[in-house]
Amino acid sequence: MSILIDGTTRVVVQGITGRDGAFHTSQMIEYGTQVVAGVTPGKGGQVSQGVPVFNTVEEAVKETGANTSCIFVPHTLNAADCIIEGAHAGLALVVCISENVPTSDMIRANAILKSLGGKTRLIGPNCPGLITPGKCKVGIIPPTSFMPGNIGLISRSGTLTYEIADELTRAGLGQTTAVGIGGDPMIGSKFIDILPLFNDDPDTHAVVMVGEIGGSDEESAAEYIKTHFTKPVVGFIGGRTAPPGKRMGHAGAIISGTSGSPQAKVDALIAAGVPVADTMHSIPDLVKAALQAKSKQ
Repeated sequence: MSILIDGTTRVVVQGITGRDGAFHTSQMIEYGTQVVAGVTPGKGGQVSQGVPVFNTVEEAVKETGANTSCIFVPHTLNAADCIIEGAHAGLALVVCISENVPTSDMIRANAILKSLGGKTRLIGPNCPGLITPGKCKVGIIPPTSFMPGNIGLISRSGTLTYEIADELTRAGLGQTTAVGIGGDPMIGSKFIDILPLFNDDPDTHAVVMVGEIGGSDEESAAEYIKTHFTKPVVGFIGGRTAPPGKRMGHAGAIISGTSGSPQAKVDALIAAGVPVADTMHSIPDLVKAALQAKSKQ
């Protein structure tokens, strides 16, 4: 099995006629993803990458049965409104690749998603998307680093998602689903939102959780793991060598006092019984050790 996406997922690409939307649509189709529709207002009736284009998501859903969207619309063209449009159209999953979406726009979008009953799950923005190896990918994740297996992967970092998946794959540890949740301060789904899905997936035997400096999401996830999660988890925190006070990468990499510091995250995870890898190369060995220990319980 997997979480969130599989071979039955039907994708509508918002912004399909743009440069990035067109390129990554072709990549998703090549991987085997069912991209059934695209949306660009004013270009309804056209065809892009062999996919019919509609003026609205509502039309696309009605005509094609799409249940998931992937957004490549820039923040300057109201990417947050695209999230809201997908939710109003009844999509189960919206994946927003767009970066630099203003926090104020995301506060509004998340509030509207909540007001609609939380029926639409949002991944991103500023994320690489997600992949269920061998079945489906939604977003910009390069699939060559992944293979089917029993390890779940959740990451705030796009590049680390690929790098760590490659380490796992080379060690013979395939993945059920890998989810890049995004590195902005205001995102749709945090670690604590994705972990329960892996906990309920019978084919996921262990999870690798990849955090970064800034924010407190990893500490919240550690509390959840300690009290509710039933499977082995291995952690990795990016940015542990960042000079104190230096702004690093993602907008979410903001440290306030001790909250969000790499040591605070490491301490929280270790206190929850989660081994934290010092390097990416050591992650597969920690996963294998955790699985072996679990099998002896």
